[in-house]
Amino acid sequence: MSAPGALIARQSAPTGAGLLCQLLLAVVCAGYGVGAALGWGSRELSLIMGDFGLSAGALVAAVSCFLYARTSPPRLRPAWLLFALSSFMASAGNAVWGWYEVVLDREVPSLSIADLFFLCFAPPAIIGLLVLAKRPVTRAGWVCLGLDAWLIGGSLLTLSWSLALAHTTRVQGESVAPAALSLAYPLLDIVLVSMVLALHFRRSATNRSAINTAIAALAMTVLCDALFTSPLLRENYRSGQLLDAGWFAGSLLLAYAPWGARRSMESVARPPRGQPQASHAFQGARPAAGSLAALTPYLAAAVCTLGILYNVVDGRTVDRVVVLTGCTVVLALVVRQGIMLVDNIALTHELAQKENHFRSLVQGSSDVIMIAAPSGVLRYVSPAASGVYGRDAEELVGSELASLIHPQDLGRVVHEVRRFLAAPPADEPTTRIECRFKSGAGDWLNVESTVNRHQGGLIFNSRDVTERVRLQAQLQHSAEHDTLTDLPNRALFTERVRQALTGRRSGDPGTAVLFIDLDGFKGVNDRLGHQAGDELLIQAARRLAESVRSGDTAARLGGDEFAALILGDGTRDPAAREGQVTEIADRLRLTLSQPYRIDGNDVRVAASIGVAFAQPGITPTDLMRNADLAMYRAKAGGKDRVELYVPQMQAEVVRRTELAARLRSALHEGEFALLHQPVVSLTTGRIDAVEAQARWRSTQGILFTPAEFLRVSDDGDRTDRTAELGRWLLEEAVAQAAERGRLGHSVPVTVRLPARRLLDRSLPLGSVEAVFNRHGLPSGALVIELADSDPRISLDDLEQRLVALRRVGVRIALDGFGSGYATITALRRLPVDVLKLDRGLVEGIVESARLHKITSGLLRIACDLGLQSVADGVDLPEQVLALRAMGCTHGQGLAFSGALDEYRLRRALVRDDLPVPGGVALPVLTGGPLGGHGGSNSETRIPPA
Repeated sequence: MSAPGALIARQSAPTGAGLLCQLLLAVVCAGYGVGAALGWGSRELSLIMGDFGLSAGALVAAVSCFLYARTSPPRLRPAWLLFALSSFMASAGNAVWGWYEVVLDREVPSLSIADLFFLCFAPPAIIGLLVLAKRPVTRAGWVCLGLDAWLIGGSLLTLSWSLALAHTTRVQGESVAPAALSLAYPLLDIVLVSMVLALHFRRSATNRSAINTAIAALAMTVLCDALFTSPLLRENYRSGQLLDAGWFAGSLLLAYAPWGARRSMESVARPPRGQPQASHAFQGARPAAGSLAALTPYLAAAVCTLGILYNVVDGRTVDRVVVLTGCTVVLALVVRQGIMLVDNIALTHELAQKENHFRSLVQGSSDVIMIAAPSGVLRYVSPAASGVYGRDAEELVGSELASLIHPQDLGRVVHEVRRFLAAPPADEPTTRIECRFKSGAGDWLNVESTVNRHQGGLIFNSRDVTERVRLQAQLQHSAEHDTLTDLPNRALFTERVRQALTGRRSGDPGTAVLFIDLDGFKGVNDRLGHQAGDELLIQAARRLAESVRSGDTAARLGGDEFAALILGDGTRDPAAREGQVTEIADRLRLTLSQPYRIDGNDVRVAASIGVAFAQPGITPTDLMRNADLAMYRAKAGGKDRVELYVPQMQAEVVRRTELAARLRSALHEGEFALLHQPVVSLTTGRIDAVEAQARWRSTQGILFTPAEFLRVSDDGDRTDRTAELGRWLLEEAVAQAAERGRLGHSVPVTVRLPARRLLDRSLPLGSVEAVFNRHGLPSGALVIELADSDPRISLDDLEQRLVALRRVGVRIALDGFGSGYATITALRRLPVDVLKLDRGLVEGIVESARLHKITSGLLRIACDLGLQSVADGVDLPEQVLALRAMGCTHGQGLAFSGALDEYRLRRALVRDDLPVPGGVALPVLTGGPLGGHGGSNSETRIPPA
C-alpha cells in the first residue's frame, strides 16, 4: 500500500527547472524582506525600494500575466489579462506614490491619483478569479455561490466593523471623501477575501496549480492591505518598511503563478512510464476539501456572531450596521440551507432511480456479473449465473474464484490479473480474460470475461463463448485439413515440416519427406467417374494414415498427390537411416498398390514415391521440392517405384527449365530445321517417298528431336508448341516438296500430324487443303500420317475429315499398325492408303518367332486390302531380309539412311537408289512403286544433351 504513495511523492516533486525558479523567487523575496527589516541603510534607498521597488514587482507580475495570456487557451485568457490589469494598477499606484515621496520629496496628499489606482486593483482581480473558478451549471448553483460570497463577506464586514471600521468612520466623519476612501480599501479587501475563500473550493481541476498560486498571491496582498488599514499601523507606516515585503512577495508570486502552473501541467501530462497520472495524487485530499467547503457557511456565521458578541461583551451599543449585516447573514444561511435541502432531496431521489435502473440492468443481463474481493472470494454474483453456469448465484457467493477455473488455465489467469493490477488505470482501464469455467453439470465451459477494477477488488463481466470456441476450432480444422480425406492439407503439412526442421529435431538428418502420386488415378476417373475416384482417394488416405507411425504426419496435397513426414529417430548412420526410410516408403507403395473395392469392383492403381532427407540449413520449401523431384523421377522411370532424391535431379530441372525457356522463341528465331528420311522400296532400292522430320538446333549446336525438346514443356505449353510446330512442319514440308518437283524430283512427302489436330475446331477446317493447293502439289504428292489413335476422338468426324482430304489428292497413312485394338478399329472405319508397321514389331522380328508370325499376318492383311506397307525403324540388314521375305513393300531406318538435309536429299534423289541388303530383288505381294505411299516416323538416334 506504500508503493502508490511513493509514486505520488516522486511525481508531485518539482522538476529541476521548477525548483530553480522557486529558489530564485524565495531568495529575491527574502532579500527584499531583509532589506526592509534593516531599513535599507538609508532613508532615500528605503523610499525608493518601498515605492519604486513595489512598482517594479507589480509591473513584473503584469508583464508575466500578459505574456502568459497570449499563449493560454481562449477560456483562460481573460482571467490572466485581468490579473495583468490588476497588477498594472498596483504598479501605477506605487509609481505615483514614489513620485510624491522620492521625486517631489513631500507627503502624499490624502486624496491623490495613487488612491484611484489602488482602488482599481481589486475589481479586475475579483473578476479574474470568477473566470478561473469552476462555474455553476444550474441557477441554484449560482444562487449558492452568491450566498456563500455574502456569508463570508458579511461575516468579515461584521467583524471588521466592530473592530476598526466604526472607529474610522467616527474619527474621519467630519469629511465625506476621506471617510469613504478609508472605508473603500477595507471593503474591497473584504470582497476580494470573500471571493478568494468562496472560490477556493470551486477551483477548476485543469488549472489547480495556477489558481492555488494566484489565490496565495492575492491572499498575501489582501493580508498586507488589512494590516495597512488598521489604525495602529496606518499612523506609523513609512515606505520601505517590512509591510512592503508582503506586497512585493505577493506581486512576484502572482508573476510566477502561470509559468509554474504550465510546468506542473506538462509534468502531469508526461508521467513516468508505469506510474499513475498526477491527478490521482489529489484524490485523497478531495474528501477533506469537500468537508471544509461544507463547513464554510457555518464558519462565516460563527465569525458574524463573534463580531456581535464583541460589541456586547465590550459594553457598547450594538451598531445598526452590525445588526443589519448579521441579520442578512443569518437570512442568507437559512436560504442556502433550504436550497441545499431541496438539492439533497432531488439527488436522493435521482440516486434511488439510478440504483433501481442499474439493478434492473444487472439482474436482467444475460452476462454474469461477479465482484471479487482482493483475496479472490466472490462477494456478488448476478442472477444470470443460474442460466449461464447452471449454478445459483447464492451458491457461488463466498466461494474462491480460483476453485471455479480449470487448473490448466489458472496460472495464465493469475498472471494476467497481476499484470492488469500493476498497469496504470488510465492506460489500461479494462482487460479481457478467456478461460474454462466449471458449470453446475460438472463440465467445463469456455468463458470470456471483461475485468474492471473495483475498490481494491475486481468486477468480472462474463459470458459463455463455448459455441464460438467450438466453431473457431472447426474453422481452424477445416482450414488445415483436406475436406475429402480429413488429412492435413498442404499448409498444415508445410508447417509440420517447418517445426521438424526448426524444433528440437533440427539437427536430426534422419527426418524425411515422402511425396506420393497414384499412377493410373486419372484412368479411374475417366472409366468409373469422379465419385469413384473420390472413394478411391478416401480409401488411399485411410491406408496412408494407418501405415505411418504415431509421431509422423500423412497429408493430402491435392488431386492424387499425398505426402508423409517421417521424423528422425536420432540415428547418425546415414546408410541405416536411408534403408529404414526406404523400407517405410516401399511398404507404403505396396499398401497403396493393393486393389481397392469400389462399387463392387476391384480397382488397381500404383504408387510412385519420391523421398528426400533433411540437410543442415534446408528450408521446408526446398525439402518438399526435392521430394517432389524424386517423385517425378520415379514416374519417369516406369512408375510404381521408390526414388531417392539426389542433387543431380535439381540440375536436370534447371537444364530443362532453361531449355523450355529457349524453346519458346526458337521457332520464331529460325532455329528449327527440316530433315527428310527416305522411304525405300525393299525390292528396287529406289526412294519412293520421304518423311519430313523437324529438328531443333539450339544455340549450343545440339540437335534435338521432337521427343526430346517437347518433353521439357509442361502439358499446356507442350500442346501449344506441338500445334505451332505442326503448322510450321506442314508449311515447310509442302513448300520444299514443291521446289523439288520443279527441279524434277517429284517424290511424295509424308507429314506426321496428330489426329486431334485435324479435328481441332480452333484451326481453319481447310488449312491442309489450303497449303496443298497454294503450292500446287500434284495429287498423291502429300501423305498425312495419323500419329495417334486417341479413343476420345470421334471416328465419324475423323472419317469425314479424311474423305475430304482424299478428295483433293491427299493420301492417308495409318501409323502404329499392330500396336493395339485401336489401330484395327481405325483400319476398319477410316479411308487409309498406307499401313505403317509399329516400330516394336520390327525391332524383334529377327529374334522372336512369335513376332515374326504376327508381322507376317499383318502384312498379309495389308496385301489383301490392297494397301502399301512401310516398316518403321529398319536398322539392321537382317530385318530388311526378313521384311522383304514377308512381303513388306517399303522400309525406312538406319539400314538405308538417316534423316537428310535438303542438300544431301537431292544428291540421293539424283542417284535414285540406295543399296538394299540381300543382293537380288525378290518378288513381292504387291507391285509398283510407293507413288502415294507413306513413310515412317522414325527419328535419328541423337544422344540427349
